[in-house]
Amino acid sequence: MRVAMIGAGYVGLVSGACFAEFGVDVCVVDTEVSKVEALRAGRIPIYEPGLDRLVEENARDGRLSFTTNLDEAINGADAVFLAVGTPSRRGDGHADLSYVFAAAEQVARAAKGPLVLVTKSTVPVGTGRKIKEILRKTRPDLEIEVASNPEFLREGNAIGDFMRPDRVVIGAESDRAFQVLRRLYRPLYLIETPIVQTGLETAELIKYAANAFLAVKITFINQMADLCEKAGADVHDVARGMGLDGRIGRKFLHAGPGYGGSCFPKDTLALARTAQELGAPVTIVEQTIAANDARKEAMAERVIAALGGSAAGKTVAVLGLTFKPETDDMRDAPSLVVVPRLVEAGATIRTYDPQPSHARQMMPAGVQFAETALDAVESADAVVLLTEWNEFRALSPQKLKSAMRGDVVLDLRNAWDPAAFREAGFTYQSIGRQ
Repeated sequence: MRVAMIGAGYVGLVSGACFAEFGVDVCVVDTEVSKVEALRAGRIPIYEPGLDRLVEENARDGRLSFTTNLDEAINGADAVFLAVGTPSRRGDGHADLSYVFAAAEQVARAAKGPLVLVTKSTVPVGTGRKIKEILRKTRPDLEIEVASNPEFLREGNAIGDFMRPDRVVIGAESDRAFQVLRRLYRPLYLIETPIVQTGLETAELIKYAANAFLAVKITFINQMADLCEKAGADVHDVARGMGLDGRIGRKFLHAGPGYGGSCFPKDTLALARTAQELGAPVTIVEQTIAANDARKEAMAERVIAALGGSAAGKTVAVLGLTFKPETDDMRDAPSLVVVPRLVEAGATIRTYDPQPSHARQMMPAGVQFAETALDAVESADAVVLLTEWNEFRALSPQKLKSAMRGDVVLDLRNAWDPAAFREAGFTYQSIGRQ
């Protein structure tokens, strides 16, 4: 089979490389010339564990190619995937679908024969219906089927999520579209992956509903952590006691400084706006958005309070800037709220992150980037753990203490052992634990 993937961003590149690994002939098309040239040269524009190897091997074997020529990409394709960006629209929070609609129209104009056009991008319910209207107006002479195949890729584990997913969701209205997508995902049938076949609107809503539910779950345990601190309870034990209930599950019950990333912030906002427009507001999601925004601000204030109520003249080492480990993604990361607030309060910030490429461009002026974690904490008055990269878990409390000037540690990911840090002489704080 042959597919075209429009968009060489995170979703398009990972999905294209994984389809190629399945044995499919994949052509990834992007309008950004420098990105395509870099990919052809083997340079990956994002950090995702294992992606560089997957791209290199499949490109070498001829199953994966890159181009800026749309006609070249879709010529002879059984399916064309739309994997372009859908960022939050300025002013109202709706998903910006201009890239999706423009790409759909371009595909229609370039198509030489019948094909299946699949939305891989995360789009609000009703988008597929609008794409069908665009196709009809642009090419009334051509039969182009529309399908929805939302992605459920976690940054840092995207390849595993694609190759061994919990489920594959296919939304369509014709047997032909279902058949094409079932053939593409045939390797997953062999490992008995559940395939959920639905209509267009249902598939689109599944993606938003899933992400919104996980965001609510994170926010719930964060608020339980605040309650634990007031009540003298331990949020780890509360989460474990909850998670062992099969109806709840253990995942996404880790208290921290608030969710971020490319999906949860924009998807919860888009779902809330769509629901309001349709007259069925999801108030629990609206409250989750507000609570998560407030939590990031509260984390900054917690650091200032731990410094005695003033950060002026203090040196604070911030470990981890990306929104989660094993990615270089900075979108809506808690650090984008916490660090600027500390700078505003007069602190000198020295940071370290294993993947700082995007962080360097987004941190306030004057923030220092260290080469190692120990370099970052040298002579610091306080250490703030914002992202739980594995290398931070192994840091010795004694080595940190000997390198620092002060004794304040704020573990905002509950990654460290409170007893070990207190024995080393630290004033240690974490989330939802005594």
